[in-house]
Amino acid sequence: MAKAKLVKQIKLQIEAGKATPQPPVGTVLGPAGVNLGEFCTKFNEATRDKMGDVLPVVINVYEDRTFDFVVKTPPAPFLIKRAAKINKGGTKGKNEIVGTITKEQLREIAETKLPDLNCSTVEAAMNTIAGTALNMGIKVED
Repeated sequence: MAKAKLVKQIKLQIEAGKATPQPPVGTVLGPAGVNLGEFCTKFNEATRDKMGDVLPVVINVYEDRTFDFVVKTPPAPFLIKRAAKINKGGTKGKNEIVGTITKEQLREIAETKLPDLNCSTVEAAMNTIAGTALNMGIKVED
Protein backbone atom coordinates (compact mmCIF):
# COMPACT_ATOMS: atom_id res chain seq x y z
CA MET A 1 0.00 0.00 0.00
CA ALA A 2 1.31 3.44 -0.93
CA LYS A 3 1.98 6.01 1.77
CA ALA A 4 -0.59 8.80 2.07
CA LYS A 5 0.19 12.24 0.64
CA LEU A 6 2.46 14.50 2.72
CA VAL A 7 0.50 17.55 3.86
CA LYS A 8 2.82 19.21 6.37
CA GLN A 9 6.42 19.14 7.51
CA ILE A 10 7.10 20.50 11.00
CA LYS A 11 10.51 21.26 12.50
CA LEU A 12 10.96 21.44 16.28
CA GLN A 13 13.77 21.32 18.83
CA ILE A 14 12.87 19.10 21.78
CA GLU A 15 14.92 17.90 24.72
CA ALA A 16 15.69 14.20 24.28
CA GLY A 17 13.35 11.87 26.15
CA LYS A 18 11.21 14.73 27.46
CA ALA A 19 8.54 15.35 24.83
CA THR A 20 5.13 16.07 26.39
CA PRO A 21 1.76 17.10 24.92
CA GLN A 22 2.18 20.53 26.56
CA PRO A 23 3.59 23.52 24.65
CA PRO A 24 5.60 23.81 22.48
CA VAL A 25 4.97 20.28 21.16
CA GLY A 26 1.21 20.24 21.71
CA THR A 27 0.53 23.69 20.29
CA VAL A 28 2.38 22.87 17.06
CA LEU A 29 1.37 19.26 16.48
CA GLY A 30 -2.23 19.42 17.78
CA PRO A 31 -3.59 21.63 14.95
CA ALA A 32 -1.75 19.43 12.42
CA GLY A 33 -3.85 16.45 13.57
CA VAL A 34 -0.97 14.43 15.01
CA ASN A 35 -1.76 12.04 17.87
CA LEU A 36 0.23 13.79 20.62
CA GLY A 37 0.46 10.80 22.96
CA GLU A 38 1.72 8.53 20.20
CA PHE A 39 4.30 11.09 19.01
CA CYS A 40 5.60 11.76 22.53
CA THR A 41 5.92 8.03 23.28
CA LYS A 42 7.76 7.29 20.02
CA PHE A 43 10.05 10.34 20.30
CA ASN A 44 10.93 9.66 23.94
CA GLU A 45 11.66 6.01 23.15
CA ALA A 46 13.86 6.93 20.15
CA THR A 47 15.85 9.53 22.09
CA ARG A 48 16.16 7.91 25.50
CA ASP A 49 19.92 7.31 25.04
CA LYS A 50 20.55 11.04 24.37
CA MET A 51 18.97 12.43 27.57
CA GLY A 52 19.99 16.02 28.28
CA ASP A 53 20.56 16.93 24.62
CA VAL A 54 18.31 19.28 22.68
CA LEU A 55 17.49 17.55 19.40
CA PRO A 56 16.02 18.99 16.21
CA VAL A 57 13.27 16.77 14.80
CA VAL A 58 11.55 16.93 11.41
CA ILE A 59 7.99 15.58 11.54
CA ASN A 60 6.20 14.60 8.33
CA VAL A 61 2.39 14.66 8.67
CA TYR A 62 0.34 12.80 6.04
CA GLU A 63 -3.27 13.38 4.95
CA ASP A 64 -4.51 10.27 6.79
CA ARG A 65 -3.09 11.82 10.02
CA THR A 66 -0.22 9.36 10.23
CA PHE A 67 3.25 10.74 10.77
CA ASP A 68 6.90 9.85 10.83
CA PHE A 69 9.87 11.78 12.09
CA VAL A 70 13.62 12.09 11.69
CA VAL A 71 15.79 13.05 14.65
CA LYS A 72 18.82 15.16 13.72
CA THR A 73 22.06 15.73 15.62
CA PRO A 74 22.10 18.37 18.38
CA PRO A 75 22.65 21.98 17.20
CA ALA A 76 26.30 23.04 16.98
CA PRO A 77 25.93 25.91 19.49
CA PHE A 78 24.47 23.49 22.05
CA LEU A 79 27.44 21.11 21.62
CA ILE A 80 29.96 23.97 21.71
CA LYS A 81 28.50 25.47 24.90
CA ARG A 82 28.53 22.03 26.55
CA ALA A 83 32.17 21.45 25.56
CA ALA A 84 33.20 24.92 26.82
CA LYS A 85 31.15 24.38 30.01
CA ILE A 86 29.28 27.67 29.67
CA ASN A 87 25.55 28.49 29.70
CA LYS A 88 25.57 31.29 27.16
CA GLY A 89 27.72 32.48 24.27
CA GLY A 90 29.18 35.98 24.05
CA THR A 91 27.01 38.87 22.90
CA LYS A 92 29.76 40.58 20.90
CA GLY A 93 30.94 37.59 18.86
CA LYS A 94 34.68 37.23 18.40
CA ASN A 95 35.29 40.56 20.18
CA GLU A 96 34.25 39.02 23.51
CA ILE A 97 35.85 35.66 24.38
CA VAL A 98 33.71 33.87 26.97
CA GLY A 99 35.21 30.38 26.80
CA THR A 100 37.59 28.00 25.06
CA ILE A 101 37.48 24.53 23.56
CA THR A 102 40.34 22.30 22.40
CA LYS A 103 41.02 21.01 18.89
CA GLU A 104 40.05 17.52 20.12
CA GLN A 105 36.68 18.81 21.35
CA LEU A 106 36.22 20.63 18.03
CA ARG A 107 36.92 17.40 16.12
CA GLU A 108 34.48 15.48 18.34
CA ILE A 109 31.72 18.04 17.69
CA ALA A 110 32.47 18.05 13.95
CA GLU A 111 32.26 14.24 13.81
CA THR A 112 28.94 14.35 15.65
CA LYS A 113 27.51 17.03 13.33
CA LEU A 114 28.95 15.66 10.05
CA PRO A 115 25.78 13.76 8.97
CA ASP A 116 23.71 16.98 9.12
CA LEU A 117 26.27 19.36 7.59
CA ASN A 118 26.87 19.94 3.90
CA CYS A 119 30.55 19.01 4.29
CA SER A 120 32.21 15.90 2.94
CA THR A 121 35.20 15.74 5.28
CA VAL A 122 35.72 16.08 9.01
CA GLU A 123 38.25 18.88 8.39
CA ALA A 124 35.65 20.94 6.49
CA ALA A 125 33.13 20.29 9.28
CA MET A 126 35.74 21.42 11.82
CA ASN A 127 36.15 24.72 9.94
CA THR A 128 32.37 25.22 9.97
CA ILE A 129 32.09 24.46 13.69
CA ALA A 130 35.13 26.66 14.45
CA GLY A 131 33.39 29.57 12.71
CA THR A 132 30.26 29.00 14.79
CA ALA A 133 32.36 28.87 17.97
CA LEU A 134 34.15 32.10 17.06
CA ASN A 135 30.83 33.89 16.47
CA MET A 136 29.74 32.70 19.92
CA GLY A 137 32.86 34.16 21.52
CA ILE A 138 34.52 30.80 22.07
CA LYS A 139 38.20 30.39 21.20
CA VAL A 140 39.59 27.15 19.77
CA GLU A 141 42.97 26.29 21.30
CA ASP A 142 45.57 23.95 19.81
